[in-house]
Amino acid sequence: MSPATLIDGKRIAQDIRAEIAHAVAARKAQGKRAPGLAVVLVGDNPASQVYVGSKEKQAKEAGFAGGTLRLPATTTEAELLKVVEEYNRDPTIDGILVQLPLPKHINEDKIIHAIAPEKDVDGFHPVSQGNLLIGAPGFVPCTPKGILELLRRAKVETAGKHAVVLGRSNIVGKPMAALLVQKGVDCTVTLCHSRTKDLAAITRQADILIAAIGVAEFVHRDMVKPGATVIDVGMNRLTDGRLVGDVAYGEVREVAGAITPVPGGVGPMTISMLLKNTLESCERRG
Repeated sequence: MSPATLIDGKRIAQDIRAEIAHAVAARKAQGKRAPGLAVVLVGDNPASQVYVGSKEKQAKEAGFAGGTLRLPATTTEAELLKVVEEYNRDPTIDGILVQLPLPKHINEDKIIHAIAPEKDVDGFHPVSQGNLLIGAPGFVPCTPKGILELLRRAKVETAGKHAVVLGRSNIVGKPMAALLVQKGVDCTVTLCHSRTKDLAAITRQADILIAAIGVAEFVHRDMVKPGATVIDVGMNRLTDGRLVGDVAYGEVREVAGAITPVPGGVGPMTISMLLKNTLESCERRG
C-alpha cells in the first residue's frame, strides 16, 4: 500500500487567507469598513505571546482593523471584564478574542461568558456552542471549523462515513463531534476519551479519525483502518525538542489514505478560521 496523501494545511490556510484579504479589499473598494478584531493578551505566557503575534501579523496582512491589547499579569478580573464590555459596545470591533490561558486569579469562564455572542469569534461562548449543537447560525470554534475546511478542500467524502473523535474538550472534541454530525456533513460520529474501553477496536472502525487527545504519538498504525483519513490536532514538544502530534506519523502514514502533518496541518487553519469568523461577523453587521 502506498503512503498516505498529505493534507497540506499550511498551503490550504494560505489560500484561505488570500481569499479573506481579497474580500476585505473588495469591502474597502465599496467604501465599507474593514473587519475589526480585538485581541487581548494578559500576562507574559511565552506560548500565548507567539500565538498572539501570529494572529496579529495575519490579521494585518488580511487588511483587518483593530489590534492587540497587552495587559500585565496583575490585571484584575474586574479590569478585564471592563475591557471586554468596552469592546462589546465598540461598533468598529466585530470579533473579540481573549487569549487563554489567563492568570490563575481570573475566572476564564466568567470572561468567556462576558463576550457578546455576536462577537465571539473564538466560538467558546455557551450561546455559540448551543447554536452549533442544534445547527443554528453562529460561530464555530476555529480548530473544528478548520478541520472541516481541510476535509472539504482535500475532497474527503464525509456523508455516511464513520468519524471517530479522540478527545472530549470543549475547544476541539465536543464541538468537532457536533459539527461532523450536522446536515450537509452527515457523518456517523463516535466520541472517545480516556475512559473509553477497547479504544483501538473503535478507532479501527473510523473512516475519518480525528486525534485531539493531547498525548504525544498516541495513535499507532494498529489503531488505524487501512485507507482512513487521519487528522492530527495534537501539538506536543518532546524532551529532545521535536514537535510531534498525537499520531505516530511515520508509521500511520503507511496505512492511512490521507493524513495531516505536525507541524503544517491543522495548526495553520485555526488562525485562518479566526479571520474568517471575524469577516463573517463584519458582513452580518454591515
